Amino acid sequence: MATLSDIAEGKQPPFERIVAEHGALITRIAMTYEADPALREDLTQQILLAVWQALPSYRADASLKTFIARIAQNRAISFVAKQVRQPRTAEIPEKLEADAPNPEESAIDASERRALLEATRRLPVPQREVIVLVLEGFSYAEIADMLSIAPNALALRLSRAKAALKAMLEQSR
Repeated sequence: MATLSDIAEGKQPPFERIVAEHGALITRIAMTYEADPALREDLTQQILLAVWQALPSYRADASLKTFIARIAQNRAISFVAKQVRQPRTAEIPEKLEADAPNPEESAIDASERRALLEATRRLPVPQREVIVLVLEGFSYAEIADMLSIAPNALALRLSRAKAALKAMLEQSR
């Protein structure tokens, strides 16, 4: 794994290694924002291109994972904003794609995962991005920094997102 000082000194790690180390994160973020597999692949490619283009500007004031997640979130939000003008329906795949399910995902059965993913996709973007970043394991401080919001605003968004998810999941039962 590349150290922050290596990247800060201009010794960027090979892009292939960055993709190998952070590709699953990018895929999960893309999956959260796009249900259609073909469009999700387009989004993933756009995110990877944006990461590659942004690497020279990386200052190592945050972890590489945080840097990549911020780019992925911003690109996904832009992608969704463009897609909103073209409403469409898409089926959720029977088996959700994921490189390596984490222990929490393993404990939840497939139908509950589908329901949670569907509900997450219906959240307003500000709430969705907070939920996605929390589920990816970022600290509240990192999320607040990524989204350029105060910690109190983050807590409020997260609370509203959890309440909305709970209501949607209860309604779907």
